[in-house]
Amino acid sequence: MKNATMPPLRVDPELRQAAEDVLHQNETLSAFMEAALREGVARRRLQREFVARGLDSREQACRDNEYFGADDVHAELEGMLNAARKVR
Repeated sequence: MKNATMPPLRVDPELRQAAEDVLHQNETLSAFMEAALREGVARRRLQREFVARGLDSREQACRDNEYFGADDVHAELEGMLNAARKVR
């Protein structure tokens, strides 16, 4: 499979220097940029999936006519948090 290239990226000299300053030993700027791009793509996919699950849950709640008030949910979560703190 052939490698594809990304369009050139123009940045401020300060940003380039900041990126170069955080490179690991023997890491190239290109490798750093590729890793950042991969991580960004993965994060966006996770966000998209999260939103899709939320929308699915909303639709299921509408179909089942089963809703929970925010105050009730917050109280239950607070109870769970307090219980977890006591265990420690």
